[in-house]
Amino acid sequence: METTLEKEMVTTINPTNGNELTSYEYMTDDQVKATIKKSHEAFLEWKTKSYEERGKIIKAIGKELQNHKSELAKVMTDEMGKLLKQSHQEVDLCAGICEYSANNAADVLKNEERELQDGGKGIITYSPIGVIYGIQPWNYPAYQVIRYSISNLMTGNSILLKHAANVTGTAKLLESIYTSAGLPEGLFSVLVIDHDQSDDIIKNDLVRGITLTGSPDAGRTIGEKAGKALKKSVLELGSNDAYIVLDDADLDLAVKTCVQGRIYNNGETCIAAKRFIVVEAIYDDFRDAFVKAMKDLKVGDPTEDATDMGPMARKDLREKLHKQVEKSISNGAKVLCGGEMPDGEGYYYPATVLESVSSGQPAYDDELFGPVAALIKAKDEDDAMRIANDSRFGLGGGIFSTDIERATKLAENHFDTGMVFINKFGLADPNMPFGGVKNSGFGREHGGFGMKEFVNAKSIMIAKS
Repeated sequence: METTLEKEMVTTINPTNGNELTSYEYMTDDQVKATIKKSHEAFLEWKTKSYEERGKIIKAIGKELQNHKSELAKVMTDEMGKLLKQSHQEVDLCAGICEYSANNAADVLKNEERELQDGGKGIITYSPIGVIYGIQPWNYPAYQVIRYSISNLMTGNSILLKHAANVTGTAKLLESIYTSAGLPEGLFSVLVIDHDQSDDIIKNDLVRGITLTGSPDAGRTIGEKAGKALKKSVLELGSNDAYIVLDDADLDLAVKTCVQGRIYNNGETCIAAKRFIVVEAIYDDFRDAFVKAMKDLKVGDPTEDATDMGPMARKDLREKLHKQVEKSISNGAKVLCGGEMPDGEGYYYPATVLESVSSGQPAYDDELFGPVAALIKAKDEDDAMRIANDSRFGLGGGIFSTDIERATKLAENHFDTGMVFINKFGLADPNMPFGGVKNSGFGREHGGFGMKEFVNAKSIMIAKS
């Protein structure tokens, strides 16, 4: 966990050993105000540029991300403990988002024409609105930033970033990469600030939109503050995604994919597979194979190729996860593997499988942000779907079935989530919208949708001549 040396400093910690990495100074209030003003002034110039002009710079950012891939990947792994090979994959995804955004913005945001009732001409144009303030988490230190910043830069907005304190080094490196790619000064600014300063940014008249990825509690707080200031917001607030395994599923594929879906990024992913709902016809076979695969995982140094899972990002997060496991057990869950706090340095937690999971347990009701899987037996397909939707969350989910038409109909008509993955686990795709419903938040990113979240859909109505 980040520690404060003095009131004006924040220190990043390597979760593999608990050692300090680097310290950073908090900005003063005057520095923050000056940065916002500079961001607004940069926006006034940037919004006049064509999509082609913006796109050239956005593509250059994608290339610079690849040029700094090894450096960026190392900083991410050092700061939050993800596997180094997955940090490399994250950089590749970020570069892909840059390419997609640059290539598609002109089409996504093109003017639309409509005939008015009086025979006149109507034009709908999508105009950028100004400074967009992003509050981002640590679990995908580069991707979370790229996801909102690149689409909004292509739209013509400017960007402020308050990153999670424990990945401040990643934020600073991204700022340097954006600058070296040729992005004009002031369009992307990293703010090293505290919560009170963040609240003042939301109130600032020059800030026009707020986007947060975090917990539901953080979403309620930021959503309330944004609403009070009459600012548009986008909230992505996590989930406890259910993956349904039907009786006709390819069992080997389901087990392998569900394990990866649970432990990818050390299990610290909002859209990770968390609850595994298996119909009773194949439940025992799935459970036995799943538990064996989880037991066989190699937990250790995230920089080593043979490692399957690294440490959790912070000490406090590991402690919270363990308390959720213990409470689930005290309320009736059964441990099939893992579930014990390990000794030694670093914030490691074992791959854990819980059985007999039901309502009233954190493993069923809440988001367990770490490598803990909840197994739930369902009577049949209808029961499985009922259990999957029996959640206050609604980000993603999955279905395993060899009958793709059957699975697709379930996804379309019954899954109450923003995303559904069939015979695969949840990873973002630049071409598809990302976001959820219920307590998982609102708004969409990717697939062109993110480019229209913070725009003015402006109506121009011309009289019939």
